[in-house]
Amino acid sequence: MKAVQARVSGRVQGVSFRWYAQEQARRLGVVGWVRNEPDGSVLLHAEGDDEAVDALVAWCHQGPGLARVRDVAVRDAATSGATSFDITG
Repeated sequence: MKAVQARVSGRVQGVSFRWYAQEQARRLGVVGWVRNEPDGSVLLHAEGDDEAVDALVAWCHQGPGLARVRDVAVRDAATSGATSFDITG
């Protein structure tokens, strides 16, 4: 089990980034959450199998079609015991 937090910056709000991230996470079997941050970035917490979490983080580097990702800062995180992947803000 792997858990990470990823802060995605660039043009990532107002382009359905959170919705697409939720769809990707569910497809990969990853749990956690994603939310918009006041600074214009998107923060994502992901837990699951190493390969699945890595695949979600890799997707974050591209995002949905209208997004323009500038940076993805990833750090290890503690597991939260989440059972689904939710949009929280």
